[in-house]
Amino acid sequence: MLSTVDYHTAGEPFRIVTGGVPEIPGATVLDRRTTAMAELDDLRRLLCNEPRGHADMYGCFLVPPDDPGARFGALFWHKDGFSTACGHGTIALGVHAVREGLVEAAPDGVTDVVIDVPSGRVRARVRLSGGGIEGVTFVNVPSFVIARDVAVAGLRADVSYGGAIYASVRAADLGLRVEPRHLNALIDHARRIKAALAGHPAARHPSDERLSGVYGVIFHEDLPDLDGVRRQRNVTVFADGEVDRSPCGSGTAARMALLHDEADEAKVTGLVHESIVGSVFTARVREETDEGVIVEIDGMAYRTGRHVFELDPADPFPTGFTLR
Repeated sequence: MLSTVDYHTAGEPFRIVTGGVPEIPGATVLDRRTTAMAELDDLRRLLCNEPRGHADMYGCFLVPPDDPGARFGALFWHKDGFSTACGHGTIALGVHAVREGLVEAAPDGVTDVVIDVPSGRVRARVRLSGGGIEGVTFVNVPSFVIARDVAVAGLRADVSYGGAIYASVRAADLGLRVEPRHLNALIDHARRIKAALAGHPAARHPSDERLSGVYGVIFHEDLPDLDGVRRQRNVTVFADGEVDRSPCGSGTAARMALLHDEADEAKVTGLVHESIVGSVFTARVREETDEGVIVEIDGMAYRTGRHVFELDPADPFPTGFTLR
């Protein structure tokens, strides 16, 4: 019996497992991720795959934090494995922690929910008014540029880190738009680009090999500025052809690192980031550090249901399946 509380953040699903998972050993959340990859993959697949999930499902296991400075830890997963970061999930976890009473929250003001994730310590700043949640600000780990203008699969990509490593490609370079009608073609290109970058020096994290590997490909296009703030539309294709319905939290941070770095006279400090379904994150550079820029991203998550999943011993698909 596995219990979950499900949310969506800007259209992207997030399934929080609240019961039924055995203790996951490890000194840190990043260590626990290694353990989960080896020992709990069947549970990930059962909850993520059809018939209980789908090819674009996302979720997490809650685990203890690295130390008392955080409220809890989270191991993020998708249909192909365990990721190192998840901004939309962090936003959902902030809402969940307040709504379920995992943290004390005043009815008015900001409540900080500190969470340890594989990429480091992040923060969900939950804004309340009259006891209701108005929004969440995701404060990420440092984001930075890894490589510019990388030749890959006949294209040029910029590679940056926002808790995970992303390759950014202009959709126009493929003769495409970030629109649902071009989604299948963008998925095909993302798979090709990601495969071509496997093992590439630009796909390596500079200090921790466990964070290496291109996690997603971000196809982006410019839109007219909004009140003087940079505005773009993107779709992030991660894992093996999985599509983020939200503007992608850690991907938005990776984009901000690139935009902040490329400006000559006036650094880009803000971004209105739209997704392929029209949802929006608003991002800004909070501060510059020696490790990179600290990006904070405004969004909101909404609870969609509570579930108790079972596995019948006679089920011929004990860990489910995907058709894509």
